Amino acid sequence: MKVRFWGVRGSIASPGPTTVRYGGNTTCIEIRTDDGELIILDAGTGIFPLSQTLLADGPVRAHIFNTHSHWDHIQGLPFFIPLFIPGNHVTIYGAYDPIGQNSIEEILSAQLQYRFFPIRESELNATINYITLREGETVNIGETTVTPVMMNHPVVNFGYRIDSNGKSMFFTGDHEPLYNIYDPEDDEFEMYQSLADQKNDYIIEQIRNIDLLITDSSYTEEEYPAKKGWGHGTFNSCMALAEQAKAGHVLLTHHEPTRSDDALEAAFKASMQKRKYNVPEIDLAREGLTIEW
Repeated sequence: MKVRFWGVRGSIASPGPTTVRYGGNTTCIEIRTDDGELIILDAGTGIFPLSQTLLADGPVRAHIFNTHSHWDHIQGLPFFIPLFIPGNHVTIYGAYDPIGQNSIEEILSAQLQYRFFPIRESELNATINYITLREGETVNIGETTVTPVMMNHPVVNFGYRIDSNGKSMFFTGDHEPLYNIYDPEDDEFEMYQSLADQKNDYIIEQIRNIDLLITDSSYTEEEYPAKKGWGHGTFNSCMALAEQAKAGHVLLTHHEPTRSDDALEAAFKASMQKRKYNVPEIDLAREGLTIEW
């Protein structure tokens, strides 16, 4: 399995001289399986430079798994060049929205309305299929299995576990560990704490002994109190998750867009010096980083 990062920033693209080392594009991860399948996790702005590398090898067969529908994870999709080329096949997967009762096709087709984008979906020349997923509903792609796991974010967000030929990885998408929204003296405190513990334990079980964990580490511990409830993790919460799940290699992503490369490295270094958790290997994700095993 081969994993390459094309976008590692969160919330909004942040190109410029201070983000050159880690990159300014929003979330997009390319996965090549041992049997040659192309799986793409999220379609942030990083999917555009990825798409340019695919033009020489046609026809393209791509499987795009959307974690959730916030702009920074979908805004590159209309610029995924293979969508415009006849003979290409693109399958897009994503969560059913129980609030609006919308399929992934209905959710994503909204951004291709003429008021937002000059090319209508009906004008795209590739064969495009949409598959709406429910939690735990596995997808088989060649020798690879992809399993969606519900995470904690202000909108429905799937993390994806990918298993292929004895190798495994998990991407959280945007995720904040569940916490108790009640005060200890409230009647609802114990019940809600039990629910939060059950959900956190469930997520850990879904990723136990994973080879590679890619996870949302947007904030430092000092920043987190002001961002609580926004649906993102911290360096510390990611290390805790990795230790509890016994993950082999951890890559931190969804970097805060206002954080320069220097500031990102300084925040990571400070967190590592204060860390309370034992994680075998942990690094910052950056554009162009490739992991193969």
